[in-house]
Amino acid sequence: MAALTSAKRIVVKIGSALLVDRETGELRAGWLHSLANDVAWLKSRGTDVVLVSSGSIALGRGVLGMPRADLPLEQSQAAAAVGQIRLARAYEEALAPHRITTAQVLVTLEDSENRRRYLNSRATLETLLGMGAVPIVNENDTIATDEIRYGDNDRLAAQVAVTVGADALILLSDVDGFYSANPALDADAKRYDRIDEITPEIEAMAGDGVSGLSKGGMITKLLAAKMATAAGCAMAITEGSPLNPLKTLEEGAPCTWFTGQGDPQAARKRWIAAMKTRGVLTIDEGAARALMSGKSLLPAGVRHVEGDFGRGDPLAILGPDGRKLGQGLSRYTADEARAIQGRQSQEIEATLGYPGRAALIHRDDMAL
Repeated sequence: MAALTSAKRIVVKIGSALLVDRETGELRAGWLHSLANDVAWLKSRGTDVVLVSSGSIALGRGVLGMPRADLPLEQSQAAAAVGQIRLARAYEEALAPHRITTAQVLVTLEDSENRRRYLNSRATLETLLGMGAVPIVNENDTIATDEIRYGDNDRLAAQVAVTVGADALILLSDVDGFYSANPALDADAKRYDRIDEITPEIEAMAGDGVSGLSKGGMITKLLAAKMATAAGCAMAITEGSPLNPLKTLEEGAPCTWFTGQGDPQAARKRWIAAMKTRGVLTIDEGAARALMSGKSLLPAGVRHVEGDFGRGDPLAILGPDGRKLGQGLSRYTADEARAIQGRQSQEIEATLGYPGRAALIHRDDMAL
């Protein structure tokens, strides 16, 4: 529970069955407004919140009069196109009374597998959170094919949590935690309050039950837990149907917590440090001092650029004496980096012919 009360950044995954009434296909507006109250409560104590929300296909299906059965891909995409508008508007209307700005972010699996797209997504989400907005993230069902789909929002939510360096990931589900067996079928099934390691025995306990409107079963939740906890993010599975589900969780609602393995930022730094570099930047003494004090690497401090690399590729950072100081992910291509090396940030647009980012390597993308 401390993972929730102390978290500075939380990702919350909301399943379709929580947002959309199974019988009518209508939005559960009262529940959504109670969730909005929880989001405002979290933000009032300085916590960043990202919502990963299912529901667009379920909402669109109801509007278009489609059956509840599994739909062919093109019909699912059509339903998503209709439902996504209603879903975004519903969140905007629920959060507006709290003076909270909402933002819609649609992604596909390719956006996390392609380093350039990953960095773009991360920069967008960081900027939105820095401006106090609440991003509403969903898979871009209107264009995603089977080859580029997450397929379930449990794993998407885990990827978002890793991307933004969240301290806690909350899966609001139709079950109140992880059980040793399916509690609907086995009266002796035991709920785990805390899991520190996902062992083969734990994995063997996961069934793959699927509810009427959602695609995620317990297996997908375990995969999400593996991804999140490896990056230092704690994860909870809890029943989301009660009103004010996040406040209810903090007040002691039944749940299962998977403990994070270390600090999210430290885990990201280790990941960057382990990458094979594609180029080298040699910097001056002033830039070296700035890095050691926690600053980003600006073009003005770069004296030499080596290698053929793209945006998002890992680069070694050498001090003026040739000693390696660390490495980080480039925000520019090799040609762009050579063009702006030694220049002030305000000169970037005039040099490249288009606006650029102030830092060549941001401090969050650097391991020293």
